[in-house]
Amino acid sequence: MEQTETVQTATLDESHTEMSEILMPDDTNNLGRALGGSVLHWMDICGAISARRFSRRQVVTASMDHVDFLEAIDLGDVVVTEAYVFETGESSMEAKVDVYAERPSDDERRETATSFFTFVALDGDENAAAVPDLRCPTDEQERKRREALEERSRRRAALAETE
Repeated sequence: MEQTETVQTATLDESHTEMSEILMPDDTNNLGRALGGSVLHWMDICGAISARRFSRRQVVTASMDHVDFLEAIDLGDVVVTEAYVFETGESSMEAKVDVYAERPSDDERRETATSFFTFVALDGDENAAAVPDLRCPTDEQERKRREALEERSRRRAALAETE
């Protein structure tokens, strides 16, 4: 079904997505820790859902920035992946995606991976389609957007220095 109507604006909170699962043996390496490829897969899925919620359209992944794996995720940990759209173009959306490991029995939560993804919205013919303008109606949403923009800028500058 082709979408004929374009939403004019959408909020950062409308795009917020959180996925959770338990790290099971099929997604671990021989050390009992999460496979990097599995983590990247979860990040891509969560980011895509966030972009779909924001644009109300099908989306494709256009790019993914450098991924920082900050800490290991151990077998049995609860893996929480969070994403939200923080910037838009004509047909593209920038999403911040963070991964956390939780160990509820220890009341522990730690950040394990983070990156920035770009998604492109598609129309019914699978051509690039316009996306809504981003609104941040609350101070909290504006803070999250500003922090994402600053973090992405810092990370890209640091990567450029190493090249």
